[in-house]
Amino acid sequence: MNLNIAALHPYPFEKLAQLKRGIEPPHDKSAINLSIGEPSHPTPAFIAATLHEHCQGLGTYPSTKGISALRVAISKWLTWRFQLPPEALNPETHILPVNGTREALFSFAQCVMNATGTARPLVLMPNPFYQIYEGAALLAGAEPYFLNTTEANGYLPDIDAVPEAIWQRCQLLYLCSPGNPSGAVISMAMHQQVIALAIKYNFVIASDECYSELYFNEDQPPVGLLQSAYAMGNTDFKHCVVFHSLSKRSNAPGLRSGFVAGDAELLASYFNYRTYHGCAMPLPTQYASISAWQDEQHVITNRQLYREKFAVVIAILASVCAIQQPSAGFYLWLKTPIADTLFAQQLFTHEHVTVLPGSFLSRDAEGINPGAGYVRIALVAPLDECVAAAQRIKHFFTTLP
Repeated sequence: MNLNIAALHPYPFEKLAQLKRGIEPPHDKSAINLSIGEPSHPTPAFIAATLHEHCQGLGTYPSTKGISALRVAISKWLTWRFQLPPEALNPETHILPVNGTREALFSFAQCVMNATGTARPLVLMPNPFYQIYEGAALLAGAEPYFLNTTEANGYLPDIDAVPEAIWQRCQLLYLCSPGNPSGAVISMAMHQQVIALAIKYNFVIASDECYSELYFNEDQPPVGLLQSAYAMGNTDFKHCVVFHSLSKRSNAPGLRSGFVAGDAELLASYFNYRTYHGCAMPLPTQYASISAWQDEQHVITNRQLYREKFAVVIAILASVCAIQQPSAGFYLWLKTPIADTLFAQQLFTHEHVTVLPGSFLSRDAEGINPGAGYVRIALVAPLDECVAAAQRIKHFFTTLP
């Protein structure tokens, strides 16, 4: 067995199940689960219709690179969304379809890491973080290095605080913008600072942008890494790779469809890796993905549904706790007046509402666990359930000393 498997941490939801084990919540209150970031708004009907229309494609082996029409559709969406000139992206060299960002974020590290030197390479990542980053680093033979994201630094990695010796060992940096769990958005200036470091120290930036289409101001969409690279003259997107998905944007997590885009040289090697990986996207999924990337109205509607939920939930909770709307995403990153694990456990015990302790999403680093004292609340349930949950959470706050 790969000895690195033993270094993997239990997944946050395994820890949550253990935290709740043996507890009997009140039977007169329905269960409301706000712990998992699984979109529950309706998947657009045209996606399912396109899948059915092309179901004969199940009789054909798909290619790893995907059909040209899909890569062209992705290229057109990327250039429109991130204000790039049409010629900035070549669908043949700058884009690869993937089976959701989770699969790609993991496998990309296995491809780009070189752990053959004397010093164990580092993979830098925000803390708290999406646990796939850590698992990918460990199984690639690297050492995770955590960049604490706290209220003091706007829940963004403090790039200036990273010692030069760390950058020298860094081979891969994961970014997440909008952030999971805080919703914090990285600016173009910060992107460009990191890109300059990547060029100087020769590491790769993997920017997880799967929440990029969930924002609250239609006039201020989050900036993307490729957008920032192009604006600073890095028109070949050297050292830059972005990951996008239809899961959150189109409420289609079960479709398992996304893409990787950026540095053509990196993607050529990643494509070669993927031909052995056996991860080609089925043809019906590719055609359904084309239809999703070509339609923006359902995404606008999706954002409006989240706006409504955030507005109502924040209004309910504002009188009992310090709360503010995040910049983007569908999570509330809520401070707790007691230990986050106790808060989550007692909330489930008394109100039958499940939220995720922040400490389950982070690691001890630099003497702190930056997720401790927070819970992540995913506003993915229907509006009426989110309202009911907010009212129960408000009541729970009033019972605390």
